[in-house]
Amino acid sequence: MKKLISVMLLGIAIFTFAFSSPVLAADSVSGAKVFSANCASCHAGGKNLVQANKNLKKDALEKYGMNSAEAIIAQVTKGKNAMPAFAGRLKPGQIEDVAAYVLDQADKDWK
Repeated sequence: MKKLISVMLLGIAIFTFAFSSPVLAADSVSGAKVFSANCASCHAGGKNLVQANKNLKKDALEKYGMNSAEAIIAQVTKGKNAMPAFAGRLKPGQIEDVAAYVLDQADKDWK
C-alpha cells in the first residue's frame, strides 16, 4: 500500500511540473524591476505612448490576443510593429517575469 501511494505521489509531482505554465515559475516582483527599467518608458501604468488603444489593460490584452504569458513572452522576445525585440537585451527568465508582472497588473487594473 505504501508503494502504491508513493508511486501515485511521484506521478502527481511529475505531472504537475511537466505541465506547469511559465507564469507559475515566473516572478512578478522581479518582473516589476525589469519592466521599470526596460518597458515603463512606453508602458508606464499599463499605457502605450505609441499606440494608445494597444495598452496593457486587461480588456485591451484580451481584445488583441495578448492575455496569456505565452503571447506576451513572444511579443517581448521578438518585438512587433513599433515595439523592439528584447531577445538580445533580456534573458528568457526576465521576459517570463515581465509577462507575469504585466498579467498581474492587468488583473489589478494597474493600481
